[in-house]
Amino acid sequence: MQQENPLNTVNFNDESINIREEIEKYAYHWKWFVLSIVIALIAAFLFLRYAQNSYEASTTILIDEENNGGLASELSAFEDLGIGGAQTTLDNEIELLKSRTLMKKVIKDLGVNVTYFNKGRVKTSELFSRNLPIKINFFPKDSLFYLKDTTFTVKINSETSFSLLNISEELVSKHVFGESIQSAISDITITPVNNHKLKGNKEIIVKVTPLKNVVDKYRNAIQIQPVNKNASVIRLSLKDQLRLKAQVILNRLVYQYNKDAVEDKSTVAKNTNEFINQRLVIINKDLLVVESNAEAFKSENKLTDITSEAGLNLASKSEFEKRIVELGTQLKLIAYVGEYLESNSEDLIPANLGLSQGALEASTLKYNELLLERNRILKSSSKLNPVIVNLNDQITQLKGSISHSLQNLKSSLTISLNEVMQQQSRLNSKIAAVPKQEREYRDIKRQQQIIEALYLYLLEKREENAITLAVTLPNAKVIDSAYGSEIPVAPKRKIIYLAALLLGVIIPFGVLYILFLFDNKVHSRKDVEGVVKAPYLGDISKTFSDEKIVVSENNRDSTAESFRLLRTNINFMLSKVKEGGKTIFVTSTISGEGKTFITINMAAALALSNKKVLLIGADIRKPKITEYLNAENLVEKGLTHFLMNDALAINEVIYTTDTGFDVLHSGVIPPNPSELLMNGRFEEVLAYGKENYDYVIVDTAPVNIVTDTLLLGQQADLFIYVIRANYLDKRLLEVPKLLYNEKRLPNMAVLVNDINFKRGGYGYGYGYAEPNTKKSWWKKIRS
Repeated sequence: MQQENPLNTVNFNDESINIREEIEKYAYHWKWFVLSIVIALIAAFLFLRYAQNSYEASTTILIDEENNGGLASELSAFEDLGIGGAQTTLDNEIELLKSRTLMKKVIKDLGVNVTYFNKGRVKTSELFSRNLPIKINFFPKDSLFYLKDTTFTVKINSETSFSLLNISEELVSKHVFGESIQSAISDITITPVNNHKLKGNKEIIVKVTPLKNVVDKYRNAIQIQPVNKNASVIRLSLKDQLRLKAQVILNRLVYQYNKDAVEDKSTVAKNTNEFINQRLVIINKDLLVVESNAEAFKSENKLTDITSEAGLNLASKSEFEKRIVELGTQLKLIAYVGEYLESNSEDLIPANLGLSQGALEASTLKYNELLLERNRILKSSSKLNPVIVNLNDQITQLKGSISHSLQNLKSSLTISLNEVMQQQSRLNSKIAAVPKQEREYRDIKRQQQIIEALYLYLLEKREENAITLAVTLPNAKVIDSAYGSEIPVAPKRKIIYLAALLLGVIIPFGVLYILFLFDNKVHSRKDVEGVVKAPYLGDISKTFSDEKIVVSENNRDSTAESFRLLRTNINFMLSKVKEGGKTIFVTSTISGEGKTFITINMAAALALSNKKVLLIGADIRKPKITEYLNAENLVEKGLTHFLMNDALAINEVIYTTDTGFDVLHSGVIPPNPSELLMNGRFEEVLAYGKENYDYVIVDTAPVNIVTDTLLLGQQADLFIYVIRANYLDKRLLEVPKLLYNEKRLPNMAVLVNDINFKRGGYGYGYGYAEPNTKKSWWKKIRS
């Protein structure tokens, strides 16, 4: 029965990190880093080659705050409450520029809700303006058209004909350019724009998007902000896949904004002009009636020159009449304005009518400015806006103030008129002799003069108002028209290439890091020496040959040289053994570490130095010596036969190999190997070897599997512990560490097998090289 090995339980050990060693681990795989970087850069190039570029266009405008509705001057007293002032006005203009109504007008005027794309072999690119080979007219563009969401394709067959394809690229119909086509969208007409761009089989994808979606897209995309807090200059910027498209939208947005502002400012002049025209029609009728009465009065009384007859009596009265005319004109104007104010509560009050009271004219101008500002802000705001509520309160107060001022002025003028009339009455008593006809004619004449003066006055004001209407200035002055750089702002090519470069480094680094993180194999001499403090016997180079015995007289590759170096080190370790042959035991932690390969080639190396060498296969549980040697020359019986048969002589189980050393192979696998090795016959084998040979090399079983090696180990002069690189788990190094510390294996030394000197180690130099073997490309990259 197999005995349990007490060394199977091992502990982990902590290792310090050597930065240079860590760097060298990754640097060894530099080919993977180069390959990953190249692939990443190629992927970045292809992405940038076919990705849609985004360009930015911008324009700057100067806002005229002084003529911006007069709100700032009215609310200047409330600046400490955050109401009024230039910044509030500038914020209002920014909100107007962002308004949905303004953007909707721009999109409708430019037709941006209909987009065109050139279908290419790899990618589809958008077309706009002068790049369009065709033009599509939709009839009519009503509210239903702006709700449509559809896509179709125009396939150009020739310079005169085309085909319509649906969204699934199925043929719908064929037509000629200029033909009226009925569709589910609307009636359309397609005409060529650039004949030289009409190529056969060219496909133009037409996409109709709901107006609401397009408006929301560009309202969110446009950026509007002041250049700095102390200036009234605003910068508008827009990013789009087409630079020209972004420029056109920005220019049209500023144009439409100024157009609306001019229309708003013209509202006062238009209302004043309408009021004057209405008054002129009424006054013209009154003037005709008065002139007809004067003509009838003279005809009935047969009068010619009344003034010359009563010149002396009326000379002193002329001044009073002039005064009465002026006062009557003022009262008429007051009556007209009061009547208009009562019947038109939401309209502007006619301005600059020439009322004698300056405060009333100023209040009228303020009333009109506040009403206009309120109506303008209501376009993009609600009635609950604090600014609107504040303006309504001021408008109501001003309206009451104007009505009260009109009443006060009317009362004052009435009193003045009564006083003048009384003075005229006293003068009339002095001219009692004036005929009754003269007095009646004077009344008629006075009415005629009053109406005529008012008529001429309104004609003059109408001309002044027309001039004001013609020279109305916009709110914004364009400082820089929309301009966009030809360099795209997205994707950022340098950042993409930098990210690709970093990704090309990070991916292989991450993969290698994970591989290293889960890699717990022994790789180098340093891994062994960090745990096991036993003498280090040397490294056996990785062999690329298919031969089992690599040591020969003419072989000078690195593996053969490493065994020659091992031979030298063994002689040094056994220098204190003076008498008889020297016994060398070879073991390992687990199976598969090359223990038998080391034993056979070490025997061959010692045999080349003209020494007699006996190789004993003591691993009777899993023997491999017969696999490495020529089976035709082997004797039939081996070590197990000798151990079991007392009548069998030792020389009957030993044979000589072609390489010059003798071999005692393991023989058949016994059912009780441990008991067989302990029966005393194995000591006879060692005694015979020490007496007849210079070196006795014993290939034993792995120590971490069975206890056979530990039972035989005390008879060794040198115990070589083989550790295979890139194979043994680092945690199992605790086994040789424990064996060495407890001195359970005499004169123990460590030998690392299968070292790849291309990846690390010290090498041998002197021109020794590995065979020039051909490897596939992927193995070359890995090596």
